[in-house]
Amino acid sequence: MYKIAVIGDYDSIYGFAALGLATFPAGDAESGTTLLRRLAQGDYGIIYVTEALAAMIKDEIDRYDEQIRPAIIRIPGVSGNTGEGIAQVKSFVERAVGSDIIFNEGN
Repeated sequence: MYKIAVIGDYDSIYGFAALGLATFPAGDAESGTTLLRRLAQGDYGIIYVTEALAAMIKDEIDRYDEQIRPAIIRIPGVSGNTGEGIAQVKSFVERAVGSDIIFNEGN
């Protein structure tokens, strides 16, 4: 069975430990890249990364986009939501079903 990890600044991720997820604090690109590589090679099927950290290690995350495992999912942190996580999920859904499923009345 695959495990689930959360990577990001400590304040954003410590609450996930209460849910039984493995948390890995990383505050800079170097530690984030190292952790992501290590977790991706391990038994982690899903790796949540805070949007702030994901912006710092975008090139590293892009390496895993076409792979089935691990799924790397951006989540908002305490610094706020940049919209990157929602855009990523929307993109995944569009690829899976072949069209955009979110309807905006104003658009």
